Amino acid sequence: MNENELMKLDMVKSLALLLMDDQPQLTMEQALATVINSDTYQRLQSDATGLYHQSARYVYSFLYCELKTGRVG
Repeated sequence: MNENELMKLDMVKSLALLLMDDQPQLTMEQALATVINSDTYQRLQSDATGLYHQSARYVYSFLYCELKTGRVG
């Protein structure tokens, strides 16, 4: 596993934890499933976007917008 893949995995974990902070009723499994099934996750996995180099809170703003509006902000 290369460094970029590790950064992506760490970002997914961070996004799930931020989601759980916003929605305390979610379990870790539910939060991870929400992140992994999102368009934000698809963008995060793309090396072209470079999202995995950004802060977790910045990327979370995209996920939050997506969950609230149905579209990635």
